[in-house]
Amino acid sequence: MSPVLAAADVVPAPSAVRSVWDSPLYRGATVALFLSGLGTSAAAPQITLFLVDDLHVSLTTAGLYYLTSVTAPVAGYLVGARSDRTGRRLGLFRLCAVLGALGWCAMAFAHQVWMPFVISAVVLAFAGGAGSQLFAAVHDDLQATASPIGDGVVSVVRMALTAGWIVGPVAGSLLAMTSGPRVMLMATGVCTLAQILPMGFARARSAPHADQAAGAEADAEVPGSQAPARPHVGIRTMLPLLAFTGLYVLVYAGEPIKYGYLTIYMHDDLHLPTTVSGAVIAIQPLIELALMPVAVVVARRTGMMRLMVLGAAFGVGANLCFALTAGAAGMFAGQILMGGVWGVFAGLGIIVAQRLLPQAVATASAVFMSSTAIASALGGLTGSLGVSLLGLPHVFLAPAVYGTVATVGIAVMSRSRHAAG
Repeated sequence: MSPVLAAADVVPAPSAVRSVWDSPLYRGATVALFLSGLGTSAAAPQITLFLVDDLHVSLTTAGLYYLTSVTAPVAGYLVGARSDRTGRRLGLFRLCAVLGALGWCAMAFAHQVWMPFVISAVVLAFAGGAGSQLFAAVHDDLQATASPIGDGVVSVVRMALTAGWIVGPVAGSLLAMTSGPRVMLMATGVCTLAQILPMGFARARSAPHADQAAGAEADAEVPGSQAPARPHVGIRTMLPLLAFTGLYVLVYAGEPIKYGYLTIYMHDDLHLPTTVSGAVIAIQPLIELALMPVAVVVARRTGMMRLMVLGAAFGVGANLCFALTAGAAGMFAGQILMGGVWGVFAGLGIIVAQRLLPQAVATASAVFMSSTAIASALGGLTGSLGVSLLGLPHVFLAPAVYGTVATVGIAVMSRSRHAAG
């Protein structure tokens, strides 16, 4: 064969970034998830201030607000199960986005103490279902096209959510300071609704069912179409997913403790300048964003679950840095390690969850993504009790213990037949 013909037969490796840019579905999902992260993260740090300053509730009552998030996994499961039965991912995505927008706007007009609690528990519980439906739609399309770079595409799309969480807290703080918290909550509602715009008229293909022959093409999702009914997924089938999600909750539980008390510790006990403490907080998402694509490459060689063992161990090390060091260097080290945790879990967690329940990826996505609500409730309760019993900084020993349990548990799962790669 001549060198010219040999060169012509060489097919360049596909690029995940290029694939995302070229696909209206992937590109739209990326922008939509950025808007979702932007709006949610803008409101999250300001909710307590809104309850205390505008509705005049006590700090104790305001803290109970975060317990309303425990309804999110139930709502997520209901949305995911419906999606897996019908195959209509994007219709449910749009419905969840509309409900989320209505919930945040209603929150902005709340004038009674009970209103934010009911709105959060009943309406906003469904808002998180929007993101899980996008990930399910992307998964279906990747399966239908047999993309060799599916993990890379999912990682790029997921990075947009992290990018939104980097920008959101700063934007929300500035907007609340200049225009008030109610305007900020309205802006969150606008961002939530705006998720629908970048999706436009994008269509999502349904992945073949488990009992279909390999390589069968799925029908495109079109308005008014009905996908074939999908098999019911029992609890026994979901056990590997539930086990992994439970371990992820233990890893994530340290985040609300960190955000609740690390800044206080650096300011009141370590007396670090505001610029230094701000840099400490900001370095984690930057490390996370940089490591997410690296984690995908490394996972192809080591296996995703094995890499997650290392990620969970990083979390243990990070919390030990917070608990046992008393200087800026220790705080930076802890945050860098925490960036490693989320560089692994943010990039790969949704992929592992979907592989643990391949016959119901929308349910898997919804259960996994809504687990952060349970983790926030667990972390909030642990932090409240831990500060009173252990004080600062030893409260961070509690998430270190949680992380140790998670590390061992994920290591056991990585050796089982349920390992997801």
